[in-house]
Amino acid sequence: MSKKSSVRLSKLKSVGMKISLSIIASSLFFVIFMGVASYQISKNVMQTKVTDASLQTIVQAEQKLDFVYQLYQKLSLQLVMDAPLQQQVGKASNLKKDSREYNENMSILEATLSAYLYSNEGIQSMELFTSNGDIIQTKSSLMSEKNYADQDWFKAIVAKDGEPLWLSTRPKDNRNTTPVISVGSLIHQANSNEYYIALFDISLDIVKNQLASIQMGDSGAIQVVDGAGLVVYSQDSTQMGAASGYPIREESKGKKSDSFVSADGTKQIVLSKSEATGWFTVGIIPIHDLTKDMEVIYNLTLIVSLCALVLAAGVGYLVARMIGKPLGHIRNLMEDGAGGDLRIRVQTKSKDEIGQLGSSLDAMMRQITELFKQTTHSSEEVLQTAAELSVSSKHTAAAASEIAAAINEISGGASGLAAQAERGNELTMQIGQQITSVVQANEVMGIAAEEMESSSRTGTRYMEELIAKTSMTEEMTRSMVEKVDKLKDSTLSIRKVLDILSQMTKQTNILSLNATIEAARAGEAGKGFMVVADEIRKLADQSRKSIETVGHITETIQNEVIDTVAVLSEAYPIYQEQIQSVKEADLLFKQVQGRTVSFREQLGSVSQTVLKLEASQGVLSDTMMSVGAVSEQSLANSEQVASLSSDQLSISKGLVQLSDKLEKLSVALQDSLSKFKV
Repeated sequence: MSKKSSVRLSKLKSVGMKISLSIIASSLFFVIFMGVASYQISKNVMQTKVTDASLQTIVQAEQKLDFVYQLYQKLSLQLVMDAPLQQQVGKASNLKKDSREYNENMSILEATLSAYLYSNEGIQSMELFTSNGDIIQTKSSLMSEKNYADQDWFKAIVAKDGEPLWLSTRPKDNRNTTPVISVGSLIHQANSNEYYIALFDISLDIVKNQLASIQMGDSGAIQVVDGAGLVVYSQDSTQMGAASGYPIREESKGKKSDSFVSADGTKQIVLSKSEATGWFTVGIIPIHDLTKDMEVIYNLTLIVSLCALVLAAGVGYLVARMIGKPLGHIRNLMEDGAGGDLRIRVQTKSKDEIGQLGSSLDAMMRQITELFKQTTHSSEEVLQTAAELSVSSKHTAAAASEIAAAINEISGGASGLAAQAERGNELTMQIGQQITSVVQANEVMGIAAEEMESSSRTGTRYMEELIAKTSMTEEMTRSMVEKVDKLKDSTLSIRKVLDILSQMTKQTNILSLNATIEAARAGEAGKGFMVVADEIRKLADQSRKSIETVGHITETIQNEVIDTVAVLSEAYPIYQEQIQSVKEADLLFKQVQGRTVSFREQLGSVSQTVLKLEASQGVLSDTMMSVGAVSEQSLANSEQVASLSSDQLSISKGLVQLSDKLEKLSVALQDSLSKFKV
């Protein structure tokens, strides 16, 4: 896998894909949100309206039932006003059973009760009870003959003291086989403290007839429920007398009418409380029936969401092509630039922010390319100068080696000359006795003088060459210092350009941060631009890292150039001292040569006047002493020149090492620059 492919972002992480997904998500979210909100609002409105309409229907049904209930409650008022009936009931309570008066009274009572029964077809039976709870058995009564004073319903009627009491379930002793409800009332007898109890059994058909035409939705139901939660009437006869499956809330029991949702959330409950009976007429409507017409909105929402998804995908694709592709191209070019290819150019014609980014990148790469070319040219000059300096240093070292060898020879000759001078002094003392030895000694001294003169001429020639080469080395070192100073100035120019590029990168980063802030202020509309601003900031960070890398390389070059300048600055005074030392050595060689010539002339004079040796023995002795002194001085001068030659040789070797180091630094610089392509 190539480096480019290993660092390339996946499609899901690209800016274009993120913007596309943002457009798709925002568009789809907006459509779905509006559709669902419209569906829920319409559903709630429809549910509220239908619930209100159903509640009004239940209230109207309850009002009809109250009208019917009140008709039967008026029967108790008729009984209070019916004096003959009260007399008949009183006689039935006081007469003996099976007596003629009792039977006649019961016949009249039954006729009166039959008139009540036939006047209202809803009454199934009618029972009369004494205040003690004994039933007054008549043909209209379907209850067993017994005492009912201990029955709860009887006690409740007595406690009402004349107000009607509605019973949702018939007493267990009632033999009526049809579903009935009962209403009982305490009837006070006129002009007496006595009272009796009247109980009417009313057919549930009166409730059914009022509720039969009412429909609670497609599958709803209607119930009449008493205060204890027992079903008085239901369209499903199996539910009557049992507890209602949808109990009434405590807060609803104190209201005239109310509506609420069942505990399982599937039914809408509407109810109205009867003023006559205290019972509740309850409508049970499935919520699905209330909102089934809203399914059209839900289906339309799905269709519109699908269309919005397709449209958003198309728009997202276009945005990805317009933004993601140019950014990907710039990213790939910057990766190539990070790899060392300075030939990259975006060459975009776009005028937007991406186009401006590409133009800025092209300008930056052109500046870096020019800087690289200048650095490369400077490094080549440094390398060439280092090579020339290395050659000159090697020549200087070789010449210094030769000078050292010649000076050693001179020193050896001077040592021999001193020995010969001492021997000549001894021979002078013995001149009278060994004249022949003096002549031989003069010949040896002449040969030695010639050798000394030859060595002096050779040393003088070597010193002249050394002076010339040292001067050349000095000039080359001075030139190298000037060129290295120019190279240091070039590296400083590079640093200035890098500082400008760093400032540009910081400004780009600040610009991206400002764009991010403005995008955040724009809210949802600026999320896409926020992503673009973030990518621009990342590109600015990458540019900053690349500039820092070039800065580190340039700083390394600058440090190495500074080190080279320091080394050359240290070497230049040494060369000047070397030139001075060589000049002094040349002067000494010339002095030695002059004295050697004088020595040869003296030896000639000695040879010519050897016959006059005795006469001039004193003069010869003085001359030999002078020769010894000169020889010793020549030996000292030779040793001094040898020491200076050794120093010059060490300096030459150091100069060679410095030249090699400079050459290595130049090669390392070129290796670093060779990574870039222009």
